[in-house]
Amino acid sequence: MTPTSTPPSDKAAPAGKGEPVDDPERRLISDPRTMRALAHPVRIALLEALGREGALTATAAAEILDESPGNMSWHLQTLAKYGYVEEAGGGKGRSRPWRIASVSNRFRTTSEDPEFDAAGEALESTFATRAYSRLREWWTRRASYSFAWRDAAFTSDSLAYLTAEELSEVGEEIATLFGRYRERVLNKELRPPGAQPTHLVAFGHPIPPTPSGN
Repeated sequence: MTPTSTPPSDKAAPAGKGEPVDDPERRLISDPRTMRALAHPVRIALLEALGREGALTATAAAEILDESPGNMSWHLQTLAKYGYVEEAGGGKGRSRPWRIASVSNRFRTTSEDPEFDAAGEALESTFATRAYSRLREWWTRRASYSFAWRDAAFTSDSLAYLTAEELSEVGEEIATLFGRYRERVLNKELRPPGAQPTHLVAFGHPIPPTPSGN
């Protein structure tokens, strides 16, 4: 129902704004325009780079993502327009550093409005494509990791019979679990020795019943 990026209410948020959920660092986004602004693989990658590296200029981000500084500048300004990033202060033009505006974004991606649903579906599709790309990358590179990391990595797939309310609760519990480590994104001093960037992804959705209704 609500994908989280690093980072629900039924009320729509105006463009570029969000409603706080539980803590001031988490932003709820339920505006179609704000969701569409992030439904781009380069912008998602750019937000991740800012989270991992800290404040970056367009030129520095371009080097990390193998893009042109002009393209990065445009993406940064678009993300800033919708509240995902903000200026960190200092510099001019493409030498201005930018930082992420909130550690966690939560998205309400479904409603009875077709335009709203289309925006949510585009965003979810972008997240899912990136998630599976990362998983395939892990499969090809895991031999280069120590046994401890290969053994710690996991995939979990379960069948359960839940009500809509229970499924929503499971999603909130997973978001809370992931949130335990959210402060380490921006505060490098909180990262314990040996910590590595780790991708955590979870999906939960109903599936068609069998012919007998099970």
